[in-house]
Amino acid sequence: MGTEDKQLEQNKQEEPLTVLSRSLITGFVGGIVFGFLGIALYYFNFSEVTPKSYLLRSWIIADWTDSWLGNTLTIIILGLLSIAVAFIYYIFFKKIETFLMGGAYGLILWGIVFYLLQPIFPNVPSLVDLNAYTIVSTVCLYILYGTFIGYSISYDYNEAVHQLKAKEERK
Repeated sequence: MGTEDKQLEQNKQEEPLTVLSRSLITGFVGGIVFGFLGIALYYFNFSEVTPKSYLLRSWIIADWTDSWLGNTLTIIILGLLSIAVAFIYYIFFKKIETFLMGGAYGLILWGIVFYLLQPIFPNVPSLVDLNAYTIVSTVCLYILYGTFIGYSISYDYNEAVHQLKAKEERK
């Protein structure tokens, strides 16, 4: 009976998630959380633009984009796009364990979205036409987003490296 217990599926330990998979989950969660915050900035008039201005209204002209369905779809799309953002951070910057790199990454993302990609989005005013509240609010949001993504991924990676080294030293 003792050997049967060892072979039962419920007695087997699950394989832990890899650092990459945890990084991608971090990206998805970050996209959802900061998507909600971006919508809240627009709702409370801290920003002239809402995330759905970029993701939906630039390509879809329909009444439902102004409803809860538009917000929900936008948040899901942001979560999926954020997986790619987290993957890029994982590839290039995972070994840099500092808040500054994440904040800089957020600033770079803000520059890409509000400056480089702006001509693609006809519903969004150009950078010079945005008011100071929008610029400051969105820069802060992107810095927080970059810090969340960056530091979470870097910390997780470095923690996994330290655990691996400790495991090798015990052998």
